[in-house]
Amino acid sequence: RGRGDVYKRQSLGGAALTRAATGEISDEEELAGTDMHATISGLVEYTAEDDAHGLLICRDLVAKLDRNNRCHLTKVKTLKEPSYHPDEIAGLVPIDYRHPYEVRELVARFVDGSDFEDFKPRYGVSTVCLQASIYGNASGEVGNNGPIDPNGANKAGQFFQLCDQAELPIVFHNNTTGYMVGKKYEQGGMVKHGSKMIQATSNVRVHKITLNIGASFGAGNYGMGGIGYEPDFLFTWPNALTGVMGGEQAALTMDQVARVSAERRGQPIDETALQTQKERLISHFDAQSDAFYTSGRLLDQGIIDPRDTRKVLGFALETVWEGRNRSLHPNSFGVARL
Repeated sequence: RGRGDVYKRQSLGGAALTRAATGEISDEEELAGTDMHATISGLVEYTAEDDAHGLLICRDLVAKLDRNNRCHLTKVKTLKEPSYHPDEIAGLVPIDYRHPYEVRELVARFVDGSDFEDFKPRYGVSTVCLQASIYGNASGEVGNNGPIDPNGANKAGQFFQLCDQAELPIVFHNNTTGYMVGKKYEQGGMVKHGSKMIQATSNVRVHKITLNIGASFGAGNYGMGGIGYEPDFLFTWPNALTGVMGGEQAALTMDQVARVSAERRGQPIDETALQTQKERLISHFDAQSDAFYTSGRLLDQGIIDPRDTRKVLGFALETVWEGRNRSLHPNSFGVARL
């Protein structure tokens, strides 16, 4: 090996640091290479050629642990695929959250046999509560056909308590701009009933799985199992938006505040400045509410293809079921690298 090649390799990573600290000359393989750790230090148990090979090794090792001998397995169930094809989801849900759609049409495309029982369908109609199963796993499904009104919040709170009593995990299909505002709704007990729904979301003992499929704004994010209420799994569709409110709503709110403030001071309204402020706020809010922005900051467990919803929810439900039904045996000694 030429002298120049030696110095080139020493300039990389730990080799360069070692030489700077101790004066020792070594290449990367001698210092911390895979072969060295597998043959000399004993740090490596299994050597993989690449990521795919590593995953195969992990699968083989877990299969040989016989973990299921500590978990009561249920009988194999006969499952019915949805009557409607999951690929239809791509054309069912509009990208723009302001365009409404029927959430039952979505649920029918990933629950077993497209079969569900509708809880209080004629009361609080913008909040949909359903009983269904996914790959044989019974669950309570909660979705939005619009903002959450007092009746919808009251219904959802009761439904969550019933699911908790029946030990049914709750799956949230989050697409709401939040709880309704205005004189009519405040007088109708929006705060009272909304707080009951949020309290139920926070305190249920059953597992929670949240799927952000559209807008997830304001307190609606909390009531619909947002990250602040620690769902066991939280997945996001690419079109989902999460924030205090939408960019347009924030801009309009600040526009109204600025106009009222100017009128009180008796000052003329600068329409150009207000338009500039509106555009800046919309850009700022929308950029930070985007699914790729929030997911990139680990606010969920990942963005999924909407057409894979049935598979992902089925896996999540099976995982939380196993977590509740598996007996664990903690080590009796301290964790150490042996």
